[in-house]
Amino acid sequence: MNHNEIKTLGALKKSGYKSRSVKQELRDNLIQNLKNKVNVFEGIWGYEETVIPDLERAILSMHDINFLGLRGQAKTRMARMMVKLLDEYIPYISGSEMNDDPLQPISRFGRDVIEEKGDDTPISWLHRDERYTEKLATPDVSIADLIGDVDPIKAATMKLPYSDERVIHFGLIPRSHRCIFVINELPDLQPRIQVALFNILQEGDIQIRGFKLRMPLEIQFVFTANPEDYTNRGSIVTPLKDRIDSQIITHYPRSIDIGRKITEQEAHIKPEQEATVTVNEMAKDLIEQIAFEARNSEYVDAKSGVSARLTISAYENLMSAAERRALINNEKTYIRVSDFYGVIPSITGKVELVYEGEQEGPGIVAHNLVGKAIRTKFVEFFPDPDKIRKQKAPNPYKTITDWFGEENVLDILNDFSSKDYVKALEAVPGLKELIKSSQGKVDNDLRLFLMEFALHGLSEYSMLSKHQLAKGLQFKDLLSSMFTMPEPDDDADESDFR
Repeated sequence: MNHNEIKTLGALKKSGYKSRSVKQELRDNLIQNLKNKVNVFEGIWGYEETVIPDLERAILSMHDINFLGLRGQAKTRMARMMVKLLDEYIPYISGSEMNDDPLQPISRFGRDVIEEKGDDTPISWLHRDERYTEKLATPDVSIADLIGDVDPIKAATMKLPYSDERVIHFGLIPRSHRCIFVINELPDLQPRIQVALFNILQEGDIQIRGFKLRMPLEIQFVFTANPEDYTNRGSIVTPLKDRIDSQIITHYPRSIDIGRKITEQEAHIKPEQEATVTVNEMAKDLIEQIAFEARNSEYVDAKSGVSARLTISAYENLMSAAERRALINNEKTYIRVSDFYGVIPSITGKVELVYEGEQEGPGIVAHNLVGKAIRTKFVEFFPDPDKIRKQKAPNPYKTITDWFGEENVLDILNDFSSKDYVKALEAVPGLKELIKSSQGKVDNDLRLFLMEFALHGLSEYSMLSKHQLAKGLQFKDLLSSMFTMPEPDDDADESDFR
C-alpha cells in the first residue's frame, strides 16, 4: 500500500486498510521478526538470555510494561527501540491532535469531520518515529500535563461555554493515542497523579474537570523505575503496580567481555585520538574491572548502583589522558597504567558513597577502586604475591624489591615523553626479566605497559609503596616510606631522567 497515494477516507477504505491497536501492531510485527530472526534490540548487550526474552514475552502478551532496575541499565533505550516494532506509517485524520484513526475516531473533532465530509475526509500519515512520547516523572508533573485541563483561551476564541467538551486542552497521554508512551522514574510521580492513571490503563476513560469522557485510548505504556526510589523518594502505588501487566528486572553486565562491548560501542572516541593513542586489551579490561570493584565496594552504596556510564566516561578520559601527553610531547603514544589516574574524575561523580562526606571521600574511594582493579587483574599475569609469602616459594620479585630496598626511588610523571618513560622503567633491575619469565615474548609497547603494571601491582600487594605526586607517581621501598612519607605536592626532579 503506497501511503503517498491515499489522501482521503474513501481511498483508505478502497485500499482494504484494517485498523489495529498499537499493542496488536507491536505483537504482529514482533511475530514476523522472530520468524525472520530479526532482532530490533541490536546493540543491547548482556540481555540476550534475560531481559530481551522477557520483553518479547510481554509484547506478545500485549502487556503494559515496567522496567525495574538501577541506573545505567538501558531501560529507556529499550523503550525507545520498541518504536522499530511499529508499522512504518499509519493513517490519521488530518488536523487531529489525537492521531484519530479514520476508521475508528475517538475525539469529538474526528467524529465531526467525518460527519461533515464523509469519504472526502482528508487523511495524513504518521511515521513511527513520531509515535513515541517520553515524560520524566518529577514532583511538579500535574494532571493537566498528563491528561488535560479546561482551556479558557480556547473557550473564549471559539465562543464556547465551559460545558462544551471542545474547550478541553488534552495532555500528553490522550495526544499519545496509538503511540508508545513512556514515563521514566515512575516512583517520583506524586501518588495523586499515579491514581489518575488507573482508569486509563484499565478502562480507557479519562476525567477532566468534571467531564467524563469515554475515550478508548490505544496506548502502549512503558514505565521505568529505580529500586532506590522506593526508599529514597517515593513508590509506585499498589493499585497502579497491579495494573501494569509485566514488570521486567534489568541488571548490570555480568562479565568483563559484555561490559567491554557496551563501553566500546558507547564511548565517543575521536578519530584523531585513535590515530594518536594505541590502547591494549588489558587496559580495556581494567576499565571494566573498576566498575566491578565499585559494585562490590563496601564504600559504594549498592542500592544506588554503578552505572554503565562510569566505564564509558572512564574509557573516554583514559584516551584523553594519553592524548594530552602525546600533544605535549608532540608524538604518538601507547596507553600507560599511570593514565588510569586520569579516569578519577569519571569515577567520583558516578558513585554514591555509603558515608558521604566521611573520611573515605570520593577521591580516595576512586583511587582505591583503581588500585583494587589492578590488584584483581595482577594475578592473571604474574605469580600471586600472597601465595609466595604463604608457601615460602622462590620470590620472582626479589631483584625488584631489593633495588628499592637500597633506597632507590622511581618517579613516573604524567607528561613523560616516550624516551623518559622507557628510561625510567628500564632503570629498575629485574623488571624486564619478570615480564619475560611471566609473559614470554611480547611486543615492546605491551612489555613497557606490563613493566609499569607490575610496579602498580606490587604496591597493591604491599611489596612496594606508591605515592601520589602533583605531577605523577613515585615508587619506593615499603619500609623506608613508613619513615619518610613524601609531601603531597612533592614533584619528581625531571633532571634525573634527562
